[in-house]
Amino acid sequence: MADAATTTVPGAGDSTARKHHPALTLVGMTCGLGVILVLMLVVFIMPSLKSGPHDLQVGVVGTSSAADQFETSLAAAAPDAYTSQRFSSEQELRDAIRDRDVIGGFVVDESGVRTLVAGAGSTAISGSLAGTAQAVGGALGVEVTVEDVVPLPDSDPTGVGIGGLAFPLVFGGIVPVVAFRKILPHSVGWYLTGLLVFAAAGGIVVSSVLTFAFGSIESAFWPVVGSMALGIAALALPLAGLQKAFGAKGFTLGAMAMMFLGNPLAGISTTSAWLPSGLGTFGQILPPGAAGTLVRSAAYFDGAGGFVAFWTLVAWIVVGLLLYAVGTRGAAGEEMPERPSG
Repeated sequence: MADAATTTVPGAGDSTARKHHPALTLVGMTCGLGVILVLMLVVFIMPSLKSGPHDLQVGVVGTSSAADQFETSLAAAAPDAYTSQRFSSEQELRDAIRDRDVIGGFVVDESGVRTLVAGAGSTAISGSLAGTAQAVGGALGVEVTVEDVVPLPDSDPTGVGIGGLAFPLVFGGIVPVVAFRKILPHSVGWYLTGLLVFAAAGGIVVSSVLTFAFGSIESAFWPVVGSMALGIAALALPLAGLQKAFGAKGFTLGAMAMMFLGNPLAGISTTSAWLPSGLGTFGQILPPGAAGTLVRSAAYFDGAGGFVAFWTLVAWIVVGLLLYAVGTRGAAGEEMPERPSG
């Protein structure tokens, strides 16, 4: 009986005995991390390699024959780069540029071609438009002049200040979610209030640096404050909601999406129009891209072109609050003691 009691069943304990050899683990981890590295290179570098003018809306002013000739030369000089729209007057074209309905335009007459650009919209796009105009002018044998209708400030002529906002936006959305969860009292009110207060403070800090240190903004301090605050909140609240509803895994996946998709596809330095069309559109759905568009619109265009971006950020904030409410309700249900039977 004693022997029977101590007899071991074949296969028992195999789960603990069958361990992968360290070499296999090393190979597997190396391959997995290599794939992740390749994906990161594709996400961060491919948008830049494939970026450029494609179907950008431009305006053309001139007589029918002159405009027809110019548009033919424009299509030959830059195939598929621009889509032209006729305007009846130069003032109408200038207004369309300031309203961000078009990225620039051309006034064609007997004296030559006057090119109107908006450097504040994107120095990459305005530079490309000016270069294309010179090529068209050379083909037509006419003089070409360039005028910046919405220029960047003299202290930041290349737009570096606005262009560098992608990482601060993502950082400002991720870090307070983790920090405030650890240091604030375990109260929904205090936690969410902390995130909103940080968003407002972050907007003030960023706008102050852009205005007083970099000179990137001249007369839109408070609109930029509001735009940045909205962008930070649209990042932080959904991440907090994912954390509350799905735990650490939810937060990690959300943070990775914002860092490795939202950041490189935001197009803040060049605007989304410069990115490949599908990637640029996708980037504008995520908070970093929408926030970058709204900040640029607020800083240089009196809010023009920021309508969709504004409501995109509002939608993310609402989604974040709903996720947090669902997570809170689920946690309360789990903690509720069971009623005694009978």
